[in-house]
Amino acid sequence: MSESSTRGPQPDRSRVGYHRARRSRVRMVSETSEGRSYVLGHDSDELARLDRQAASIAGATRLLLQAAGVARGMRVLDLGTGLGHVARMLGELVGPQGTVVGLDRSGDALTVARQRCEDAHESHVSFVEGDVTSWRAAEPFDAVVGRLILFHLAEPSDIVRHHLEHLRPGGLFVTIDFDVGGARTEPRVPLALDALQWVEQAFVAAGASPRIGARLASILRQTGLHDINTLGVQAYLQPDNPVAASLLAGVVRSLAPVIVQRGIATAEQVDVQTIEERIARELQRANAVLLPPTVAGAWGRKGQVTI
Repeated sequence: MSESSTRGPQPDRSRVGYHRARRSRVRMVSETSEGRSYVLGHDSDELARLDRQAASIAGATRLLLQAAGVARGMRVLDLGTGLGHVARMLGELVGPQGTVVGLDRSGDALTVARQRCEDAHESHVSFVEGDVTSWRAAEPFDAVVGRLILFHLAEPSDIVRHHLEHLRPGGLFVTIDFDVGGARTEPRVPLALDALQWVEQAFVAAGASPRIGARLASILRQTGLHDINTLGVQAYLQPDNPVAASLLAGVVRSLAPVIVQRGIATAEQVDVQTIEERIARELQRANAVLLPPTVAGAWGRKGQVTI
């Protein structure tokens, strides 16, 4: 008699893992005032994933902000600030003579962001709880920045127009987002490519725009901004870099309920408990480089007041 038969029927590990992921993300899908679902939510697992993601695109973000012209002494608004990663980076770029206000609707995320700034003595960076679709500022800003925010919005140009009201004449609007269209492995690794496809289809099914990075400049142009520029930054994660599998598997785990519920893949195919290990193993076996989604940026300036 085999060992398994003496223990009785064993649970399907992939389904157990899926249901654990689903329970830990009961708040994952919530409706915005735009009527579109914000797919990833703000539970503790997702906040930890956001920390890892922010670290992986910090260099690209800094490059794009500097290219756009964010400089010392500016007063800057950070839309959808979350844990404050971009707000704190902006705080470094504007220096103590500048100021940064981070805006987000998640009180839990802002609690973390405020504590981190307090611990780092970054008194020129502050946070406000509010909805990016409706919040209004009492004073104008020199720059408005939004990273990974238009991705989740039904009418991104409307949000840009709304926040142009918060810019002084000649002020700078900067948007940074993903374009998953260029994500791939070289050479091909079927499991990693499947995971990338699951992620893109899940975002689309939930109403997000995973390729919006390619359209940022056209969105800004629709709002009447001038002097528009756009640039994409592509990472190349080497076969032995654990970040590659960690980042991809992390998004798959966060989206697992959507992936399974929408029939994009089965719980057995996803198997959230082993997905990271399997992707890492296949990347190393193929000696493959993972190209994650391109970090795209676009920026433009508000027109001067004419008399």
